[in-house]
Order: sequence, then structure tokens, then C-alpha cells
Amino acid sequence: MSFLTKLFTILFLLFSICSFSQVKIITSIADTTTTVNKNNQVRNTIVTTKPDTILHWKKENILGVDISEIAFVNWSAGGTSAITGLVRGHLKRDYRDDYQLWSSELLFRYGLNKQEGIELRKTDDDFRINSTYGYRKDTLSNWYHSAKFNFNTQFTNGYNYPNTKNPISKPFAPAYTFLGIGSEYIYKPEKLNVYLSPLTLKNTVVLDQALANAGAYGVKKAVYDSQGNLISEGEKSKTELGILVTNYIEREIITNITIKNRLSLYTDYLHNFGNIDVDWQFQADFKVNNHVKANIGLHLIYDEDIEIVEVKNGVSEYKGAEVQLKQTLGIGLEYTF
Repeated sequence: MSFLTKLFTILFLLFSICSFSQVKIITSIADTTTTVNKNNQVRNTIVTTKPDTILHWKKENILGVDISEIAFVNWSAGGTSAITGLVRGHLKRDYRDDYQLWSSELLFRYGLNKQEGIELRKTDDDFRINSTYGYRKDTLSNWYHSAKFNFNTQFTNGYNYPNTKNPISKPFAPAYTFLGIGSEYIYKPEKLNVYLSPLTLKNTVVLDQALANAGAYGVKKAVYDSQGNLISEGEKSKTELGILVTNYIEREIITNITIKNRLSLYTDYLHNFGNIDVDWQFQADFKVNNHVKANIGLHLIYDEDIEIVEVKNGVSEYKGAEVQLKQTLGIGLEYTF
């Protein structure tokens, strides 16, 4: 990772975190009143009224817990008792005035599953920060000149179960950052935005040396001689420059049923231009009441730099890039504040 990339990434992270504190902009109103004293002399007095508070910031915090469980006692058809839990959160801060918009969000998910006779296993693990700043020249247009920053990684080690000795991923191995400039169409009433960037810097970080030596997630792998001796270690980062297109839409299709769709498409100018990395998330929320909700989710990923690991006879083998698909179904408690 170059020095310039590190600097921009650190600054954008700091700005994004700072934006999670709510800010109030105060304006004061001054009025002029006329009074007459006992000598019939007219005197003008400036009276300052109590300042009006204009809230340009809006916040939304959502925390949820989903739990599913199945248990068997003397069940003739057979089965394995299991319990699954998922903790999720979405913290969002939006700043808006007539010409500027700054939207920042933090999303996380972490799930575990415990089956009878099997060790505790991870089912979901995701940590993301998204931040976009936009400026428009007039209040009639929904198009903004925008700068966008995205970051995502995970909380704990990931394994290709049942092998729990050799992790295939770790926190910051990988981690991805996107930093770019472009144009964004934002239509708040429909909760719709489309972002188009012809110039986006993508950086892939693999801070675990063992994974870097294996060339995981597209970084340059280690070099060995014919006897298997290490000549040079694998690189821990990979930088690309390309085109990024993202889309988000949220809509209540019928009463108490809301769909959310996130799509990200990226292609690199220098390496296989036209080969598109896809990150698509779809979720349908079913509202029971203010605190109980059910949800169905679908997450599809295709990235040519991510090789799928397959275990055969206890040996892990890389089988190349393939479509990754995750489907979720949950019901639980949700608290918004």
C-alpha cells in the first residue's frame, strides 16, 4: 500500500468516525423594536431573540438479535439438536443541507452455531464502514459530485470446517478499501442512490503472512526455490485502479414488508479489464411489531482474486474463483434508537 493510499484511508476513516456524533447548527435572529421615552424621544433597540436550532444531522441506530433452535428427544425420525444466534447492527449518520450531503454508516453481523456433538462454528462475520460526501450546484438537481470510501473486513478467524487448525481468513486478512470520486444520483423520497465512479482505488490487505505467502485474495505469493526454501515472502497488499458502480434501494412493497438491495460492481483497468467483481446483497424485512422482525437475506459474491478452498482427504486445495452464495433466514428482536 502506497503512502498516499494509507494517508487518504486514515483521513477518511477519521472523518467517518467523527460524523457519528450529532451536530447542531445554530442561527440567531435579530429584531429591531422602537420605544419612546418620557421626553418623547424615539429610540431604536435591537432585540436578539432566542436562537433557532436547525438540525442538519439525522441519526439512526438499529441493533438486532436473531435466534433459531431445534431440539430432539427420543425422536424416531432422527436429527441433531442445534442452536444458532446472530447479532447485527446498523449505525447511520446523515448530514444534509441545500447543497451538501454526507452519509456515513457502520454495519456489522456476527453469527455462531452449536450442534450436538460438534464444536462451535461461525456462520456469519462482517464489518463494514461506508462514507460518501456529495456536493451539488443547485437545489433542483439530484446529481452530486461525490467522493466515496468503503471498508470491510471480519471479526474473527474463518475456517473450512471441519478443519479448525488452518484458518483461511483472519481479521484484516483480507480487508478491502475503496476510495474514489465520481457522480451520484440521490433521490431521498424513494431511498434510491446510484453511484458511478471512473476512478476508484481498490486496496486489498492480507496482514497474515502465511495467507500472504499462499497468495490468498489476489496478493503476490511467496517465491520458493526448487528445494522448497523461501526466497521472498508474499506481499501483504494489492492495489488496483478501476471503475466502481454501486446501487442501493430501500422500498416498502406492501405494508410491513420492506426490501433492501445493495449492488457493487468493480473492474480494474490494468488487470483483466471487463472482468467484473460482484458484491450483491438483498434482504426482505417482515415487521411483526416495533421490536419483533423476521428477515430473509441473500448475499452473492464473485471476485476473481478469491480462490475457493476445498478440503480433500484432509488436504486443503485451491480450486479457483467461483460464485459465492449465502442465504439467511432469521426472526428476532430489533431495537431502533
